[in-house]
Amino acid sequence: MAALLGTNTALMLFQGIEQERSPKAVREVALTIVAAALPFQAIYFLIYTYVLEHKSSLSEERLQRLELASAVCQVVAYLSLSSVALMWYDLSPLIGFAFAGSSVLAVLLIRVVMMGDLGSSVDASETTSQGLKRQG
Repeated sequence: MAALLGTNTALMLFQGIEQERSPKAVREVALTIVAAALPFQAIYFLIYTYVLEHKSSLSEERLQRLELASAVCQVVAYLSLSSVALMWYDLSPLIGFAFAGSSVLAVLLIRVVMMGDLGSSVDASETTSQGLKRQG
């Protein structure tokens, strides 16, 4: 998630400068997606830090709510990858499709890894809970 935050921040900076010089509708849409995702990425790190510091004093119900909020933040952050794909698609359709496809596969891979055993019937809240507990 930290790499995605850094990528999105750099994207906003450099593509924002380029947008001022040479406006393009596709770039405007992509930058809008990134701008909307950045606060969710920041909140994800706040939740993560809060859980690390207060895990022992959190009730199970509160931990589950924090884990749900964390999962929502992750999904929004992952959706910001579509903005990179949009800009690269504008550069070259082949590059855009390749990036979009590999992004989907990478997100699926990390979600499967976080779920643990593929044969188990783990719901989304348990998956997020396991992810936060392993990170903490």
